[in-house]
Amino acid sequence: MRVRPGRAEDVEPVMALVRRAVPLMRQAGNLQWDDAYPNAEVFAEDAARGQLWIAEEDGRVAGVAAITEDQEPEYADAGLDPDEPAIVVHRLAVDPAFRGRGVAEALMRQAEEVARARGIMALRLDTNTENEATRRLFPKLGYVLAGEIGLAFRPGRRFLCYEKRLG
Repeated sequence: MRVRPGRAEDVEPVMALVRRAVPLMRQAGNLQWDDAYPNAEVFAEDAARGQLWIAEEDGRVAGVAAITEDQEPEYADAGLDPDEPAIVVHRLAVDPAFRGRGVAEALMRQAEEVARARGIMALRLDTNTENEATRRLFPKLGYVLAGEIGLAFRPGRRFLCYEKRLG
């Protein structure tokens, strides 16, 4: 498997991955994503901004993540300083056909590489309280739960905010 920067032409395969993943997320009780979010425009913007990353195996998109410096202001509600530079992982998804193969871990390692290359010591992310898979994954990768927050753009949902410090 290799992780590479995403391009505009990756948006359609990424959306196909999302269309396969969302029903399984919903079956598991995770309502974080739906028909409106994330959408092709969001991933196209990620690609245009150079923050879309693709995990590829055998020429197929196995996973996706947006590796950004975009922090939600609500991170302050978890005791984190949103003015401190941080690498933030958004829109992490693995194609159901590639689950259990370390795809999410590879994308998260890429986030650490981006942070180190930019001299940024903090990595942050949030996940829906209903997302059991990420709630298991993030602590395993050294992320510490900072607190539970709400996000203005996802009303009615609660999110767990995590941070990892590089040293």
